[in-house]
This record gives sequence, C-alpha cells and structure tokens, in this order.
Amino acid sequence: MRILIKNGRLLDPANKLDGKQDLFIADGKIVGIKKQPDGFESDLQLDAKNKIVLPGLVDLCARLREPGYKYKASFQTECHAANSSGITSVCCPPDTKPVIDTTAVVELIHHRTRESNRTNVYPLAALTLGLNGEQLSEMDTLRRAGCIGVSNALAPIENTEVLRRAFEYAHSCGLTVFFFAEDNSLKNNGVAHEGPVSTRLGLPAIPETAETVALSRALLLVEQTRVKAHFCRLSTARGVSLIKAAQEQGLPVTADVAICNLHLTEMDVADYNSDCHLQPPLRSERDRNGLIEGINSGVITAVCSDHQPHDADAKSAPFSLTEPGASTIEHLLPLILHLVNRKELKLEQAISALTSNPANILNVTKGTLAIGNDADVCILDLDASNNVDKRQLLSAGKNTPFNGWELPGQVTHTIYNGSLVFKQD
Repeated sequence: MRILIKNGRLLDPANKLDGKQDLFIADGKIVGIKKQPDGFESDLQLDAKNKIVLPGLVDLCARLREPGYKYKASFQTECHAANSSGITSVCCPPDTKPVIDTTAVVELIHHRTRESNRTNVYPLAALTLGLNGEQLSEMDTLRRAGCIGVSNALAPIENTEVLRRAFEYAHSCGLTVFFFAEDNSLKNNGVAHEGPVSTRLGLPAIPETAETVALSRALLLVEQTRVKAHFCRLSTARGVSLIKAAQEQGLPVTADVAICNLHLTEMDVADYNSDCHLQPPLRSERDRNGLIEGINSGVITAVCSDHQPHDADAKSAPFSLTEPGASTIEHLLPLILHLVNRKELKLEQAISALTSNPANILNVTKGTLAIGNDADVCILDLDASNNVDKRQLLSAGKNTPFNGWELPGQVTHTIYNGSLVFKQD
C-alpha cells in the first residue's frame, strides 16, 4: 500500500526534523519526505492538517500477558491498546509463563507477533533459568533466537557471585542487561514507600535504600565487568544521582522511568487505591521532582508505560494483598504530553523519550522517520483531549490509576509497517 500523509507537522527529534512537510510511504517503508518520489501514486491519503506526525512510539516495558496469563489479557487486545497511543514497538520482559529461557518460548512470541501483525514485540531473555537467580540461562542461544537483551524482570538475584557471572556472560554475548534495582531483603514484603503515608495507613513499607543499595551493587559490578546495563523504572531522586555519577565516570549505563512515577506520589495511595499499588512503589514528591530533573538533565533518557494489565480479582483484595501494576499503555503519550503542558518537560525531549531514545537502548532501527526505515508512524491531534474512563479502555486490564483524568492530545492514526492499524472514530 502507498500512503501519503499530507499537510502535517513532521516531528522527528532524532533527525532534527520539525516542520510542515508531506510524508510518503510505499511497500512498508518511508520513501520520501517533502518531495514526492518519482512515479509515486497514493492508494490512501491522510490529511494531517493541524496535526503532528511522529515516529511510531517505542515502549521499553509492556506485559502482553502471553504466554501464560491469557485470563488477564492477550497479544491482540494489548497491541490494539498500544496502537491507540501511537505505539508500534514494545519490549516484553521475560516473566511470562513459561519464562523466556528457551528458544521455544521466543519462537512462540515471534509467532504471536506475526499473527497479531500490529506491533513489533522485542523479547528479553531471562538472565537466570526460571528467573530463580541461581543458574545462568543460555544467553547466546537466546540471542540467536531473537532476544534483544537479558533481564531477570522483577525477580531478585540475591547471590552477588551469580550476578557477577551473569553480567560477564551477557557482556561476552554483546547483550545489554535490563536491570530492575530492588533489594529483596530491604523490601521485606513492603507494598508502599516508607514515609508518613505508609505509617499512617499501616502498610508494610519499602525504603528508598531498597533501590539505592541494589543500584550501588549492580553499578560496581558493571564497573568490574564493563557490561552494557540499562536500569529499569527508577523511582528515587537518589537513584538518579547514582546513575548520573556512573555516567560521568564513563560506565555504559542508561536508565528509564515508568510514566506513573512521573505523575503520582505516595499521596495517591492515601485512600488504599489498589490501582496505585505499583512496583516500584510511588514515592515522595521530592522523588517525583528528581525523576523529572533526571529526564531534563539527560540522565534518564526513556519513559515507558510499565504496562501490567490485571483481571478484576487481582485488584479487589485489601491493598497489601493485591497484585502490583497498572494498565497504562494506551495513555502513555497523553500522559507525557500532560507533563509538557505543565512545563515540566519540553515537547521534543518528551517525544525523544518515547521514540529514538528507547530504540537506541534496544539497538533497533525504530523511533525515527528516516527515509528507508520501516513505516511506523503516528498522527497526533494536540488540540483534542483524552478523557480516561476505565470502562472504555481497549486494554483487557481496567486497572488504571488515572481514571477520570482529562489528558491532552489524541492519536488519530497509527501506521505499522506501512499498514493502517488504528484510526480514531
């Protein structure tokens, strides 16, 4: 199919592109910008007047709940929800069931990706077999099967010697380690940030040091092994400063933050709202400001949805007994635009954090509108608004902490590999 997107404001920070220009798509690729290629005749024309044309968004962490948790969601529902926010690429953590520690599971994910044909899905391989933190996985075999990195997801590796050897093996395979920093002993079954709110509510607390101690240990091992490491879902201002110091030292480290931690704080837990039971937990306003500053200073380069759709039962128990996680994938773009409207982030910086920066972390050629690239494109109407109603979510998980919020911006069209996969009614 040949598609002409005309009259739109093309915004591609990676290529320093910002201006009113036409975009030409043919055979799944971007074939022209501004100037029409010779012999080009469109099958479909999309008028993007007064709209912004962006690269398809890249989400560094989204659980699609397959294989193993189809009662919560499926590839089809969650990829459709992703498309509604302009997302065309997602990174899938290895804590599926079974765990992504064999080539058979990798192939199953690739098969479901081809079958749904809506979104690029990049699986992370398990760092240890079964995510049990004891025996290393066959990382090189999993890399050759199509995994773009390794991770132990949210499962701790308490044995530091095992973690060191895992980093060494990943480095020898040329793989990036995606590391969630949380000390399991310090967490101690906590469910909320350690502070006045958790004390008042009587909730088991998670101190700041649960993140910073785990970060410090991992950074020292990165220094020793020189493995390329990406630190996932920072939640504390102190954690940002540790990453900054490591980057200034020249260590090969990057970091991201989940969108919820840029908007919400421990105060949002005050009425025992289980949709605000997250991992890592919502921290203080000082931490939220520190995370925003981390993006503005370039220490944190990517923002992810950390999408975790749940069935109703998972969130209907007392707060401490509910499962952590929020359904956030279809409001990732409006939520970051909300921060832009509040003057906390600049538009180009916000778009970079959702496109080229996460693509660079994954080492995939996505997140830009460069000629010759796959035609993954999103058209955004900044003048429209987005009212969050959990009953109307496209995701199978209705567990959003943003129910009732009015957010700026509305994705009108999403194109994946040159095909229109979402159109706003």
